[in-house]
Amino acid sequence: MKLASCGHEKEVRKLIASGQWPAASPPELRAHVSRCRACGDLVLVSEVFRQARAESVAAARPVSPALLMWRAQLRRRNTAVERLGRPLLGAQIFAFMVVAVAALCFLGFEARSGAEWLTLGYWRDGFAQLPQIAVLQWEKLSSGASVDAGWGGIVLASAFASLVLLGSVAVYLATDKS
Repeated sequence: MKLASCGHEKEVRKLIASGQWPAASPPELRAHVSRCRACGDLVLVSEVFRQARAESVAAARPVSPALLMWRAQLRRRNTAVERLGRPLLGAQIFAFMVVAVAALCFLGFEARSGAEWLTLGYWRDGFAQLPQIAVLQWEKLSSGASVDAGWGGIVLASAFASLVLLGSVAVYLATDKS
């Protein structure tokens, strides 16, 4: 079966491809298309395809290439930040474990040696006399004598407090997102 071809088909196809159908077509050509089945089918199919393409483009709402590039770069950066965050989590866990071990050691030491310094009387009386005690202890240290055993707990407590403070600052700096 052979499809019939029309002599005006190339001209109609050219006008449709350039988007000038039917506005720029001569009246004789429009009259021919209304009579010729091959040209009429060509115009009908082309109009349906053009309308379907316009509807699909409108439904797709294409975004600009710059926005697509920005999103790709943002996704790449977020992936890199996540990859870098994994070792930071390990550092946070390590800092927490160091502080926890130091706290357990401190509690164990104080449980074995007795916690007299925790009693209310020591805090009430001890802090009032702290400057005099510090001067006496300093004089003993300068003369080469040993320090009283009661000061061991205070030194240990201050060392523990310093460790907790440094550990918490390290954790804060490791988790700071800004």
